[in-house]
Amino acid sequence: MHERITQHFSDSIDAKIRSADALPPVIAEAAEMMVQSLLSEGKVMACGNGGAAGDAQHFVSELLNRFDRERPALPALSLCADSMTMSSIANDSSFNDVYSKQIRALGQEGDILLVVSAHGNCPNMVKAIQAAHDRNINVVALTGKDGGDMSRLLHPEEVEIRVPDNNPHRIQEVHTLIIHCLCDLIDEMLFSGE
Repeated sequence: MHERITQHFSDSIDAKIRSADALPPVIAEAAEMMVQSLLSEGKVMACGNGGAAGDAQHFVSELLNRFDRERPALPALSLCADSMTMSSIANDSSFNDVYSKQIRALGQEGDILLVVSAHGNCPNMVKAIQAAHDRNINVVALTGKDGGDMSRLLHPEEVEIRVPDNNPHRIQEVHTLIIHCLCDLIDEMLFSGE
């Protein structure tokens, strides 16, 4: 058991080292995109499925409340936190529409949509990106593996932060670190002078 546990730590460290070599420029680009939206009175919406839904909610809670410093709340919305809305859409329409319907109703041009998926092939996430594009909302995608269908939908001005790993558990662990990096950079760009 000890060796299995140690191997999990080693694999996680290796994934983070590869990510540290590859991802800082795109993480910085994503943070700048989000800051520009926030400065222009936009908001950040976020969604994911399963553990990725937890990551999306985690990111939104850090923006709405605080990350490392006391500062004003930032406008953010988790599209996966309202179980009544999600189950209603899934029941009356399709689970594939649970995010796209919310984006079409709540999203405004100039907002940012953060989509989180280890493999990037979830039909409801694909439809979320399409809905964002219909509303002139830019997308930041947290992915892994080959980026999946989500990656192929992104416009050139949008940002994909693709973890260089194939194991969904390692990808999700790095996604948590990326979320913390984004929160830190957003706070630093908006509030470093305070």
